[in-house]
Amino acid sequence: MQLSSWTSWPLREALSREGFSGSRLWVGRAIRILVLAALLWSAVANRQFSGTGVALGLAGVALCGAALWAFFRTTLQHRLWPSLGLLALLEASAVVFHLEGATAPAAVVWGAGAVVSMQRLPLATAVPCMVFSLAAYAVRSPDDWMSIGTTVIGLGLAGYVLRLDSEARGNARRLLAQDRAARKAEAETAAFAERGRIAREIHDVLAHSLSAQLVHLEAARLLIQRSDDLEKEREQILDRVVAARGMAREGLDGTRQALSALRGEMAPVEDYLRDLTAAESARLEVTGERRELPPEAGLALRRVAQEALTNVRKHAPGARVTVRLDYAEGEVGLEVRDSGARRKPRADRPGPLRDLGTSGSGYGLLGMRERAELLGGTLESGPAEEGFVVRLRVPA
Repeated sequence: MQLSSWTSWPLREALSREGFSGSRLWVGRAIRILVLAALLWSAVANRQFSGTGVALGLAGVALCGAALWAFFRTTLQHRLWPSLGLLALLEASAVVFHLEGATAPAAVVWGAGAVVSMQRLPLATAVPCMVFSLAAYAVRSPDDWMSIGTTVIGLGLAGYVLRLDSEARGNARRLLAQDRAARKAEAETAAFAERGRIAREIHDVLAHSLSAQLVHLEAARLLIQRSDDLEKEREQILDRVVAARGMAREGLDGTRQALSALRGEMAPVEDYLRDLTAAESARLEVTGERRELPPEAGLALRRVAQEALTNVRKHAPGARVTVRLDYAEGEVGLEVRDSGARRKPRADRPGPLRDLGTSGSGYGLLGMRERAELLGGTLESGPAEEGFVVRLRVPA
């Protein structure tokens, strides 16, 4: 047995009555009441106590009960010296009972001292205290040696069994508390992760839509403010308003898709990519064995495809674009490749419209890379031999 097991206290959960069932609490109370009643009867019935002696006997019994209650409290607080002082007071009370001829109360107090010391004190202290109490009982008991030996062994085993029971109960309660704390922490972590996920989806959708709308509306405002003849600028203003309206509709559709993804109700990725590439005049290629994808992986594919095609439209207008969806074993890949700009952006548009190049899906490709890493995947982007390429791979 290790040294720490001899010097360490029993767990507080083992010394406390918290977690006891109602029936077990009532059984413990009934036992204490019976023991106290036996002590009181022995003190009153003892012939040595007469007159004021009866009152002194009752006072001694009350003192033993108070000392035992205080012993339970101090051991629960792991206070060694006060506990030993209270145990010494019980031993002294037992000696006084025996000297006055009240052998039954003395035997009960010695036995109780042996059992509770073994149950509630560190082993290095409990064993000597139990041996002292049982030795005092054995020396002063008027019974024959066989009865004394049987009682001593029974009390020693009772104390040890109660200690083992208390330690098992304390360990079980501590493990239960740790499990509850772990479940609570896990639930809080999951809640924070879900909040971050929702915030990321809303940010990506709204940042892309609202920033683009803001640029178009600002361009329309400047055209109206700076133009002397609004009729001449009517077509450009209308273009900006229509573009802002289209961005609003796109943002609404993206928000619906994000909400559907959060509920796990998204349409197949291929259908989305087919519609997206058709709207952007891009070519879609699908390789590998088609299968249903997890919602998070499907959403990442959607967002990266949307961001990559938006960047092509802003930075490489007129480029030929190929989108390849690859179903591999244990993962799914997406590649968006363009051939480079075929025409320069129009220079006759108002200045703020050029800021459209800074708008995108929230964090742009940086945000998409972080999204991929959260899923255990990777995102690579950079110049190719011709144009620009974005590659995404996520487990699925």
